[in-house]
Amino acid sequence: QVQVAESGGGLVQAGGSLRLSCAASGRTFSTHVMGWFRQAPGKERDFVAAIRWSGSSTYYADSVKGRFTISRDNAKTTVYLQMNSLKLEDTAVYYCAAGLGLSVVSLRSSRNYDNWGQGTQVTVSS
Repeated sequence: QVQVAESGGGLVQAGGSLRLSCAASGRTFSTHVMGWFRQAPGKERDFVAAIRWSGSSTYYADSVKGRFTISRDNAKTTVYLQMNSLKLEDTAVYYCAAGLGLSVVSLRSSRNYDNWGQGTQVTVSS
């Protein structure tokens, strides 16, 4: 069982930056995928970015590509989401999740992740 916990959300002006952290604990495997999702009020939980504990591959939603960067620190079992050039539409609760053995297709669906954090609010103001 993997536990994950997010931190780093807050209020930021449009065009600004924030960095979210996701600390993983428990039994982590190299085949785990760590994903970031977000959910705005009244909307579905959408894929943002994902990374594996091994290798160099990263995956992004088109809406954040070029603005957000996902990275990891294996020694700290922590995943980061650096968010730059934030827009009003980035406002949401951001969730970190862990999934085991996910393909490049399945990692984009929240249904395939087993372990979720409590979420952290990101609010972008004008």
